[in-house]
Amino acid sequence: MVICELASSSRQSKKTGSDPPYSSRDGQNVRATDVYHGLRKCYGLNVIFAAFLSYGGYLALSKFGRAIALYEIGRHNKIEHDASLVHHNTPKGEEYAPIQIDHGLVDALFNVKDIRPTAEEVDAKKADGEEVTFLLGLEDIARARVRREKEAGPLNEIQARVARGEIAIAHSVFGTTVGEKTGIPADLLRTWIEDERLPDWWKPTHSTGYFDMSSRGSKILQLVKQIRAEELDTHHGKKHD
Repeated sequence: MVICELASSSRQSKKTGSDPPYSSRDGQNVRATDVYHGLRKCYGLNVIFAAFLSYGGYLALSKFGRAIALYEIGRHNKIEHDASLVHHNTPKGEEYAPIQIDHGLVDALFNVKDIRPTAEEVDAKKADGEEVTFLLGLEDIARARVRREKEAGPLNEIQARVARGEIAIAHSVFGTTVGEKTGIPADLLRTWIEDERLPDWWKPTHSTGYFDMSSRGSKILQLVKQIRAEELDTHHGKKHD
């Protein structure tokens, strides 16, 4: 998601006339070093993590040392995977994933069935109105991942790790805290996903590294397992009623 949204952000920069600091203006002839600098400047990833994602991503695409067009990042089952939070699965026989965002899936992501605001968030929203947005925390993310893998089919271990990792990066990069809950502000995330750009006011405030992603990804996995176990217990309970 992060690398794909970086690609989208560069296209949006072309539309608005601003100069993206990290990518070819037309999305062609993009080298790993361009992606590396984009991850550093745009998202605040540290040196090692930005290098891991950019050069490792090109290696996964079998494009190491070569320039690519940005659409190649969407080659199915390389970096891209099924059960995306906002895209449909890649149709059978297709080499590249759909690039169109399903706005129904976006709406579902921000549905209260996935996002369950804390009392502190509700109180803050009541006090400040539209200035306060609900947060997408790790538990909310886990619920969304469980839901999408039910709808779109299960992922293998590697794909599931990538899926958790990409949203864990977003949680680390964009995360803010209200009360005891840390999460991605829903309005910021929606702009990033749906409008394919970052809000004009947003700038990275801290450095994000591999450990930040890994620890959050592990927590999401733990929560996913917990949610699935609870759903299984509920299902068995209904069968015995």
